[in-house]
Amino acid sequence: MDELSPVFPIAVAAELAGMHPQTLRQYDRLGLVVPRRTAGQSRRYSMRDVVQLREIARMSAEGLNLEGIRRILELENQVSSLGARVRELEAALADEMLARPGRRVFAAGESGDVVSLRAGTRAKKSNQVVVWRPWGVRD
Repeated sequence: MDELSPVFPIAVAAELAGMHPQTLRQYDRLGLVVPRRTAGQSRRYSMRDVVQLREIARMSAEGLNLEGIRRILELENQVSSLGARVRELEAALADEMLARPGRRVFAAGESGDVVSLRAGTRAKKSNQVVVWRPWGVRD
């Protein structure tokens, strides 16, 4: 069983969260904590849901209204989701770097594009001179 497994019926979840079951129903209607449903449409709460219910109670006791709490929870869930995506992309990048060890060095090409270099090689330097004049100034 992990923290996302929906195992607690509403009475148990309410007791674990220190709330009345009717409060959990209201939070479900408002979209604050939406439990999973069984085939018979009974609510089933996970341990993560219970922790979130406790967090709602804490924020409410500090004076936040339910809309503010909903927004905070939404942003926290978004941060968590984005963090997971970053970890996924970091893993993919690490795998790619291990798969192509000679393609980890980059330089700017003549036209400004990115050029991949083999490790231990240098980019070819250009000895061209570029003269720059401010707009509208003539000799």
